[in-house]
Amino acid sequence: MYQISGNTIERIYAGWLGKIIGIRLGAPVEGWSCDKIADIYGEVDDYLVDYRDFAADDDSNGPVFLVRALEDSKKMEKIEPRDVAQALLNYAPYEHAFFWWGGYGISTEHTAYLNLRAGIPAPASGSAAMNGKTVAEQIGGQIFSDCWGFVSPGNPRRAAHLAETASSVTHDGNAVYGGQFIAACISLAFLGLSLEEMIEEALEQIPDDCEYSRVVKAVLEFYREHPDSWRACFKYLKENFGYDRYPGNCHVIPNAGVIILSLLYGEDSFGQAVKIAVMCGWDTDCNAGNVGAVMGVRCGVEGISSRKWREPVNDLLICSSVMGSMNITDIPAGAAYFARMAFKMAGVCPEGIWKEVLFGDSRRLHFEYPGSTHGMRICRDVPEGSEYPGLESRLVNSDEKACTGKRSLKITAKPLHPGEQVFIYQKTYYGKEDLHDNRYDPCFSPLIYPGQILKGKLLVPSGGCECLARMYVKEQHSKKVFYGPGTVCRPDRWESLMFAVPGMEKALLTEAGVALTVLGDTADDCVLETWMDDMEYGGPADYTLDFNEEKQEMWSGTHSEVTQFTRLKGWTWLEEGRLHLLAADFGETYTGSHKFEDYAVEAVIRPVTGKHHRINVRVQGAVRSYAAGLDGPDSLALLKNENGYRELVRIQYPWKEGHDYWLKVKVEKDVISVYDRNGELFSYRDDTAPYLTGAFGFSAEQGSHGSYSEVKVHPVNQDI
Repeated sequence: MYQISGNTIERIYAGWLGKIIGIRLGAPVEGWSCDKIADIYGEVDDYLVDYRDFAADDDSNGPVFLVRALEDSKKMEKIEPRDVAQALLNYAPYEHAFFWWGGYGISTEHTAYLNLRAGIPAPASGSAAMNGKTVAEQIGGQIFSDCWGFVSPGNPRRAAHLAETASSVTHDGNAVYGGQFIAACISLAFLGLSLEEMIEEALEQIPDDCEYSRVVKAVLEFYREHPDSWRACFKYLKENFGYDRYPGNCHVIPNAGVIILSLLYGEDSFGQAVKIAVMCGWDTDCNAGNVGAVMGVRCGVEGISSRKWREPVNDLLICSSVMGSMNITDIPAGAAYFARMAFKMAGVCPEGIWKEVLFGDSRRLHFEYPGSTHGMRICRDVPEGSEYPGLESRLVNSDEKACTGKRSLKITAKPLHPGEQVFIYQKTYYGKEDLHDNRYDPCFSPLIYPGQILKGKLLVPSGGCECLARMYVKEQHSKKVFYGPGTVCRPDRWESLMFAVPGMEKALLTEAGVALTVLGDTADDCVLETWMDDMEYGGPADYTLDFNEEKQEMWSGTHSEVTQFTRLKGWTWLEEGRLHLLAADFGETYTGSHKFEDYAVEAVIRPVTGKHHRINVRVQGAVRSYAAGLDGPDSLALLKNENGYRELVRIQYPWKEGHDYWLKVKVEKDVISVYDRNGELFSYRDDTAPYLTGAFGFSAEQGSHGSYSEVKVHPVNQDI
């Protein structure tokens, strides 16, 4: 019986990191042939493209959000296909972002998603009986199943069962077997088996006579007879299991063969295995991602080269769900979520710092994973008129010092001069221009908001630069930096820094971190060495959205979003300082954080056409929220979205198209209250599985077009 422990947590992190590295390595040549890659790049030995900040990818979107079915359903390992279907409907926008939306009957995920939307239940939604064998057996079941291995360390039977449950929502047949096999491999990778033993035991989780088993056994047999040449093995694979033998856009079987040969010929080296997976061609990011996940768990973080593979990634993970505040995350947060589910299902509580990491606030940057940076960055602010040379800087994870736990972030910067500032920060919002590759249309809401509290710990050793430390945030529209109280750092002492970010209008916070100012009595050309730990932020927000300051971003030829918002469906645009929302059948758009708890939202609604114009609160995704507003002729209603809106309250409320109506919706614990300028209209207590956290936004349906202005978010005890 495998004993889950702190080492398990680090290996889950290594596996998730390996998945992201593999995706990034393979993304530039996705769909290329082996010969084309060889002709253009020769031997792949490093990242092929300098992505800077790598944008979202379907290979990482799937595991991040589908695994949430465990917790969202409250069933954990007892989830059913309908629970995973709910997660898919909740987190995936309608026909943009998240997946490849290649068309009904062409893209497997697109087909299954529309089936679910049409009321076809899972697993019929992904079945070959419904969609045909070709569509049902494409690669998605395999590429999204790493998460089920991460949450089932050392338990391949459970990993395969969860993968079967999840994959059946969108796939069938060999595609489901692929999900089961990959999940089982990752689960078995925790046990220290040889690669051949791992593969053979994973085969026990799928039918012996299926095509997936046949390709795995064939590659394994070829390897045993010809262990020295992966290219000879790929030639054999292409001739016997190539794309020409399996219909569809991207069939699972040829790519399964690539995964097996990459693992076997990779010689138990993380780097070698993911490079082979890319050099084989075909679905390079998917295959290298799966290989990276398996090898990450097997090799651990120490087996993944820090400078070569890890530094370009910098722990950052960009996603493209319908929840904008969930789309800027990092690899440690994903690993912590997987590990938390693993411990919950094992019925074990982690010890020491890991208990706090897994079950504490996920917004905390703790640096406990070896080599982890949480996507932190460093830059210098040169005083006006100065001509200082470029800043040499490095951020590295260190076990030399820590405020809590065993690790922190070590910052080194030089040369520095009196009066200069160094900013050590997390980027808390992204625009289209910030990302290199936007093929999966990521859109965002900020991570931190005016009114919230920003905290951090800092240590400066004796003999270094004397400096003033302040927490800070940067606002996008004004380009202004807002500072918290300053602390002159005393040598060899951890300083606790805190900043209550003031409420703001026209607010979009894009950076949060620590500003260090070199003091005037410090020697010229000094070297800054400091350690940072336990940065976190949260609390009630207090800000105004000014739509004169926001802009329309075109992420693709057909996908447009208003900054700070992520759209489920319908169309949104800006006009004369107002946000417009149009819905033929239904339309919704969201902003704010999915972690907001008690708050009030107020807005001026101007109905243009149609009968449904609402403010949504406690938005947890596309199928979970409350909505209050003008709803039907001469009425105002409160509804609850439970994969379909259910009416909670309806009152008479005369209104007309073309007129402005100020409404405020307040959520405090399980009570939702609605106000107009004359006072409270009604209050409702939801005593049936209430939503207690969530973002906010707007919704419309049935040919309605409305516009919104004067949108304010504030704490519930603040009377505006």
